[in-house]
Amino acid sequence: MKNTIYPTILAIFSLFINQYLANRGVFPIDSFLIFDAAFNILSGNHPFKDYWLITGPFLDYIQSLFFLIFGINWTSYVMHASALNMALALFSFYYFLNIGLKNFYAFIYSLGVAILAYPSIGTPFIDHHSVIFCIMASFSVSLAILLKKNLFWVLTPIFITFSFFSKQIPSPYFIILFAVIISIYFYSTKNANKNILLNLFFGGLISFILVISVFLINEIPIKNFLVQYILYPFSLGGERIDKLNIDSKNLIMQFKYIYIALIPLVVSTFSLVKIKKKNLTKKNELVVSLLFLGSVAILIYCQLLTKNQVLIFFLIPISAAYSHAYAKKYFNNKYLIYFILVIFVFTTVKYHIRFNQNRKFIELVNVNLSLAEDAIRLDKRLQGLKWITPHYPDKPANEINLLLYAISILSEEREEKIIITDYQFFSSMLNNKIASPNKWYDGISIPDRKNKYYYVHKNFFLSKIKKNKIKHLFFIGKQKHKMNFFEEFINENECTVSNQFNELLIEFDISKCKF
Repeated sequence: MKNTIYPTILAIFSLFINQYLANRGVFPIDSFLIFDAAFNILSGNHPFKDYWLITGPFLDYIQSLFFLIFGINWTSYVMHASALNMALALFSFYYFLNIGLKNFYAFIYSLGVAILAYPSIGTPFIDHHSVIFCIMASFSVSLAILLKKNLFWVLTPIFITFSFFSKQIPSPYFIILFAVIISIYFYSTKNANKNILLNLFFGGLISFILVISVFLINEIPIKNFLVQYILYPFSLGGERIDKLNIDSKNLIMQFKYIYIALIPLVVSTFSLVKIKKKNLTKKNELVVSLLFLGSVAILIYCQLLTKNQVLIFFLIPISAAYSHAYAKKYFNNKYLIYFILVIFVFTTVKYHIRFNQNRKFIELVNVNLSLAEDAIRLDKRLQGLKWITPHYPDKPANEINLLLYAISILSEEREEKIIITDYQFFSSMLNNKIASPNKWYDGISIPDRKNKYYYVHKNFFLSKIKKNKIKHLFFIGKQKHKMNFFEEFINENECTVSNQFNELLIEFDISKCKF
């Protein structure tokens, strides 16, 4: 009983906190990122083949399984993110125990992880998935070294694969880091154990079979995958690296509490460098310490590259746990432990209030959340969600009414159609697989004219219009700049008739276009 009470409480808490906070408002383009995509997969549409996709397909497929098992509804949607939040919290607890923390301290630091990991957004999101799986891969390598258990070597490439197919980065950087760390491990311990490489290969083989099976079963063209998921995003990544602004505000002040939490670990690491050659235990601890410090460096770098809000604050409780364990071993100073605990508690509360309670990650920090409406008004499948968005911060009821009107218009339109919107739940609400050539429509997912893949995307888009005999294109949203590509595309043919129903809904009749 004593050995199960902490994990049980942690599992329940990590599920509950994410389920609760995910219901506090939405930022449509992020909050509904994979809602319709998962529904469309169940309906027979697949990424890269049926819709253009530059973000990870892993989330789409996993969410489709959650919908299949638990039904197509908001609770099932959030449960996906909550499950990963729980997995990370429990894995963290197990990991903290194995780096030397007692049950109670492993438990409270894991609570911090559960609070700061997924609840910042609450719904399945590509960045959270990719980062969390990389951290779990880092834990696996560390545990494989510390415990000498082959299972963790097998799990490492599986976690990395899950991360890569959630989002392209940071997994490639972690692969490089793991290669360096494993080389150091081999050299420092004179360990030429071929079983390590064999187990890594076995884990990689499992991952490959899983991925290739999805591609083959669903007849997804490899060429489409390479262009949409590798080549085009790589061209964007190069642009971001060129424009990367690393100044004291971005690099230091933004992540200052992560650095502060790491200070005892860094000092311990320097002391471990001087260890005697025959002390294999301390050598392994040095390798593990270097691995975690490298992981933090990678995640900070990748965070600077993204245009999203900061999500890596859950590194603070992990860093604090590391520092606590190493400080206890090598300094045994109670005041240092108190310092680590104070930093941990202060920052966890601070970022919980800012990112979770105030919903900063989904742009609701200046929105009065008490004005939120019950989303069941919009659709019974959204039961539990308190509807308020940054688009209508003072009048969420008006937004719901406008969306209800859009649903009524779309339900009457029986001909094939495309919907361009940030509200990516219309397929699910209408129970109709809508043949949209893009998963989403921001300024990144669609190549602009300057990009060499502009015409590749344009031809892909055109082919889907022809194949599905699309006659109507609906735009639903306030951000009219997102129509630029489509207006340009259809105006070239001088064949459209437009009809604006209300401030959110515009229809383009393209039935007479000679595409």
